[in-house]
Amino acid sequence: MTPEQLLTFAYVADAGNISRAAALLHLSQPAVSGQLRLLQDWFGEPLYRRRGHGVVLTTAGESLAEQARQLRQVYMQAQAVRDAWSGLETGVLRLGASTTPASYLLPGLVAEFRRQLPSISLHLSDGNTSQIVERLPTLDLAFIEGEVPTGLPGDTEVHRWQQDEVVAIARSDHPLAQTGVAHAHELAAYSLIMREPGSGVRQLVERAFANAGLAPAVGLELAGVEGVKQAVRAGLGISFVSRMSMRHEDGTLAVIRLAPQPLTRTLSILVPHAQASGRAAQRFLQACLALQPSKHD
Repeated sequence: MTPEQLLTFAYVADAGNISRAAALLHLSQPAVSGQLRLLQDWFGEPLYRRRGHGVVLTTAGESLAEQARQLRQVYMQAQAVRDAWSGLETGVLRLGASTTPASYLLPGLVAEFRRQLPSISLHLSDGNTSQIVERLPTLDLAFIEGEVPTGLPGDTEVHRWQQDEVVAIARSDHPLAQTGVAHAHELAAYSLIMREPGSGVRQLVERAFANAGLAPAVGLELAGVEGVKQAVRAGLGISFVSRMSMRHEDGTLAVIRLAPQPLTRTLSILVPHAQASGRAAQRFLQACLALQPSKHD
């Protein structure tokens, strides 16, 4: 057994998928499989079983995974000690953010951080909420939309950050655009354009329809806010976006708020390996938490 094998096993245990863990570790899938095989041979018991496209830990695997996670925690603490001694002159800050915070909240914060600490190498990756949560083990800070998923590693710290409103959008000549307010059953009568599965906006909208006893058909499914807007401009239907994304529109699209209550959600910051968080991550986190709550127009 080697520390590398245990660290690899910790990522596989959290990801539930060998190829996904390999991507997080920047290793090839055969390399990860080889480390798992050697670790299993050393342990003398099956540690996992394949199920569909993923893996499920055995009882023995669950026990060993706890030790593997503790080793990863110690490893991250060692990195934090190194960062503390070297100060903030150099280093790497890895951020992951879902669409709304990545597009409308983080750019200004990142620009100010770079101005104050130009030698810090800052990497920002975006995706939908599910994708960002999957990348959590490789990030210093993660910014997500909506409900915080269950089953996060025990050393993950959660900060409720900003409030956001999700609104329907339609072409400005659409019948519902005149009132600016609509109930779920009125929206369900039209062709709907939805974000891809895993999107925080889609999850919130689907829950609102389900609570109203509705199951509207999705006429078109697209990834990304701008693609959704273009489809609405083309007259393909009604869609749903963060109200933040509508601040600088040219008038071709109309905002329709949901009645009787606006559809709101919380944007949260996740701090993986919180006890071993580096100084650069803590500095950026403090700047985020100091940001004034966003106000809806």
